[in-house]
Amino acid sequence: MQPEVVLTEFLVVAFAAVVVCAIAYLFGEFALRPYVALALAGTAPPKPVSGGVNRRMLLFWCLGTGVPVAGLVVTAVLAWVRGDVSTTKLAVSVIALGLVVLCFGLLVTVFTARSVVNPISSVRDALGRVRAGDFTVEIPVYDGTELGLLQAGFNDMTAGLAERERLRDLFGRHVGHDVAVEAMRTSAELGGTVRTVSVLFVDLVGSTALAASRPPEEVVGLLNRFFAVVVDEVDRHHGLVNKFVGDAALAVFGAPAPRGDHATCALAAGRAIARRLAAEVPDGPAGIGVATGDAVAGNVGDPRRFEYTVIGDPVNEAARLTELAKHAPGRLLASWTAVESAAAAEAAWWTATRDVTLRGRTRPTTLASPRQADGSPAGP
Repeated sequence: MQPEVVLTEFLVVAFAAVVVCAIAYLFGEFALRPYVALALAGTAPPKPVSGGVNRRMLLFWCLGTGVPVAGLVVTAVLAWVRGDVSTTKLAVSVIALGLVVLCFGLLVTVFTARSVVNPISSVRDALGRVRAGDFTVEIPVYDGTELGLLQAGFNDMTAGLAERERLRDLFGRHVGHDVAVEAMRTSAELGGTVRTVSVLFVDLVGSTALAASRPPEEVVGLLNRFFAVVVDEVDRHHGLVNKFVGDAALAVFGAPAPRGDHATCALAAGRAIARRLAAEVPDGPAGIGVATGDAVAGNVGDPRRFEYTVIGDPVNEAARLTELAKHAPGRLLASWTAVESAAAAEAAWWTATRDVTLRGRTRPTTLASPRQADGSPAGP
């Protein structure tokens, strides 16, 4: 028994225990992260009452650096008080404690840095995925400090972005992509502006008899096939399907985004729709009318509920042309004004037939029909 070394042994064991406990705690924290993430799934960690990351950093500095340095100070004080410690023993003690400071202090500092950097890195990597357009990303929350709150806040942010993206996609499907973009870019106000546009109107032939003679499910299936062709070709020719009216559809070219070739696009879309309907939906014949003129394009309704639409003479003219087209050989008619406004390459596919005063109008409209493959007119 050597009472004079009891204090020294106690201090050595105590300092070593503190350092080992610090390292064991950090190892345990890393090992238990998957289980902590499961425990915190779908929730946010409670806000730290005090300290948080600051307290953690200070604590591990004390355990990894402060305690070994305190050991150096205690060793020096004991050597000074006793007065019988040789220079060699003092040097050995200082060297040993210095190595502890360098090795275990560095180890504790590295683990502490990882405990702080890893949550931040997970958020950084997830931000890269969000920037690439992936709003479904979710990172595990496994920290109980402000870093856990950062992870949970990021998940809340991505959930909000995903919901906004779903709403924007749904909004665009209901009103059209161009209208949705215009609505988000400008203030939503009633009223509109006068623009020169081309309008395409398409309506099924004999829809009343169709609904009376077929089951509702079959009628809906036919309408979906019919509208799929219309939407596909209107989108492909840079138009906007403004609205579905029962078994009819109204498409606009030149609004809300202005286009100088709106007449060309509308006429080409009309020919493509007529061709595809005859081939792909033979049980759903439809009349197609195309007209060009000045119309008011804007929001109509009430501040609490409104829709984007176009109102004007070309809309009425296209609807009347559609009624005539149902009885025309090619089931496609356009106003000669639309043909004259189109590019020469598109106008070459059309020929003027006759003048007709459409219902509700006072001046005659020159009808235009698409040419057949041999160049002869397909209209009346």
